[in-house]
Amino acid sequence: MKKYILILSVSLLVMTSSCRKYVEIEINNSNNRLLKYTSDFQSLLNNYTVFSATPSLPMLSSDDIDAGADQAAQNRLTTDQSNVYTWAENYYDATQSDAGWDQLYNQIYVCNEVLAKVMTSENGTDEAKHKIYAEAQVQRSYAYLTLINLYAPIYQKDKANTTLGVPLLLVPNLFQKLNRVSLETVYQQIFKDIAEALPFLPTYPSLNTHPGKAAAYATLARAYLMRQEYTLAQENARKALEIQNTLVDLTTYQTTPTQFPRHLNNPEIILSRSALFNTNIPLNPALLQLFDTNDLRYMLFTRVGTAFAPNIVGRGYYKGRLTVDLSINSGPSVGEMMLIQAEGFARNNQTDQALQVLNTLRAKRFTAANYKALQATTAQQALGYVLDERRRELMGTGLRWLDQRRLSLESEWAKSVTRTYKNVSYTLAPASNRYVYPIGPKYIDLNPEIQQNDR
Repeated sequence: MKKYILILSVSLLVMTSSCRKYVEIEINNSNNRLLKYTSDFQSLLNNYTVFSATPSLPMLSSDDIDAGADQAAQNRLTTDQSNVYTWAENYYDATQSDAGWDQLYNQIYVCNEVLAKVMTSENGTDEAKHKIYAEAQVQRSYAYLTLINLYAPIYQKDKANTTLGVPLLLVPNLFQKLNRVSLETVYQQIFKDIAEALPFLPTYPSLNTHPGKAAAYATLARAYLMRQEYTLAQENARKALEIQNTLVDLTTYQTTPTQFPRHLNNPEIILSRSALFNTNIPLNPALLQLFDTNDLRYMLFTRVGTAFAPNIVGRGYYKGRLTVDLSINSGPSVGEMMLIQAEGFARNNQTDQALQVLNTLRAKRFTAANYKALQATTAQQALGYVLDERRRELMGTGLRWLDQRRLSLESEWAKSVTRTYKNVSYTLAPASNRYVYPIGPKYIDLNPEIQQNDR
């Protein structure tokens, strides 16, 4: 029997003053019933529309892009997009929703439904129930990791117990208070959920939209990187790579770029997350200058402005257009895990190991004839190579924004970012409060217990 699942937005669910059904499963397009069978809960987690979604704002706020020389591109930005681009005090007015906030809390609400009820569902084996439960734990953990690295201050160990995180919702109760718990509390919940989930996750999931063991370790690796706990980040990246380590050889697509694999078929993607970003904005010239023009990522994934409609000044990010869907993947990938591993080596003064990982990755990004291996005499030099490589490899994913946040705490790597918008200059200083996204006024008006971020 054909089923479809309709999930109401969590922004409505948590704010309504009347009771709502959280989900409906329609049988034969006519008969409605509540969740009952184990397979129903797997169907919830199979909802690609819900679980592939991820915020697109980090591309706009990061220094991957710069429209300072393109007045037309500036004029195409909507009011809320221009607010993000200029790191404004508020991004939205009191009537607007924040799609990223809604998407992530919708995922969390669905996961909480699964976690609350799947173990007592009917017609399922214990093994199936534990697997579904574990998948929901990882999906919830990934959503919270994304939330706290956008809407909470940059992690600092000595302040994490008193720094505001985000509302931590662990049960599907529509009327619970939404007070923000500490940043450390959210991280500890992430670690707890993943530790409990790992024994029950499949080694190789059916699709990269579902978390397996590699995705769990990759989520931990990214979490520890954001906490600047580089040894733990490296260890978990290694564990992820022991399971999934295939790199796409870009020379395969040098003459047939449109054959580049889409997200579900890309062997590098460990956990797929797609953000729609189709506003034509030029890439930052400072980013483009980091590329050797023989780098196939430069050749395949960027294009001159006339390749876009409407045209842009300079070069733009083209990777999404190769696969038609225009979306960017910000989920964990093999390349990201290799770079986390390399950064851990470099920060632990293991220069040769860092270079070995870097060169293994880079060799798949050039033709053999054009590739020259990187060499470094110090771990600090190797670390600089790693950070530059993160900019190249993770271009267009929005992950640069997360790097800007954490690196803004380190004097050697921190820098101010200045951009011009409609003849006004805007500067983002290191460790600024503007590295934290504001929570939409709409949510605070409806839930006064939510405290706004310092601006």
